[in-house]
Amino acid sequence: MTAETSQTLDRGLRVLKLLADTDHGLTVTELSRKLGVNRTVVYRLLATLEQHSLVRRDLGGRARVGLGVLRLGRRVHPLVREAAMPALRSLADDIGATAHLTLVDGGEALAVAVVEPSWTDYHVAYRPGVRHPLDRGAAGKAILAARRHPMAEPGYTLTRGELETGACGAAAPLLGVTGIEGSVGVVMLTDCVPERVGPRVVDAAREIAEALR
Repeated sequence: MTAETSQTLDRGLRVLKLLADTDHGLTVTELSRKLGVNRTVVYRLLATLEQHSLVRRDLGGRARVGLGVLRLGRRVHPLVREAAMPALRSLADDIGATAHLTLVDGGEALAVAVVEPSWTDYHVAYRPGVRHPLDRGAAGKAILAARRHPMAEPGYTLTRGELETGACGAAAPLLGVTGIEGSVGVVMLTDCVPERVGPRVVDAAREIAEALR
């Protein structure tokens, strides 16, 4: 640990990362083993994080990520949006369709960044803040596909008319970005999605993931 960093803060952040990577929470003993510190240190870290609602403990004593993390997450959206905009602009103008970055927010898909093509006569109107169930639309289904097959090669999902009559969607999941679950896609007015759109969406998702790492 260098003189310029805080050991306690580093350990607290490691606790949050460990808890974020598990669906079932961790006990003090498990955290102690993973961090390489004694149980007393873990108790102090958890107590501090609990005061800020970043961690909660269930009746069985297992620690889990707290709701305070959601409030922090909402403040991250502008930063994520800024990082994604160059790739979204390129995607929208290349395909001639409305491009979007969608993140998981609770149990829904939330559009946090949208770019409309600059040269088309008409396109699908889509606005940041639009929400829809994860199991409807290409954006949400791409996220669910990545959950089911986390080790699979990057792919894309196509849908038609699920969110808007006459509109088709193509989306690919964001992969390898710690703490962010989402997808990148396009929505267009067409009878079928051209073959090149799917691979192009995958490339855009990869570019945005690299920008966010």
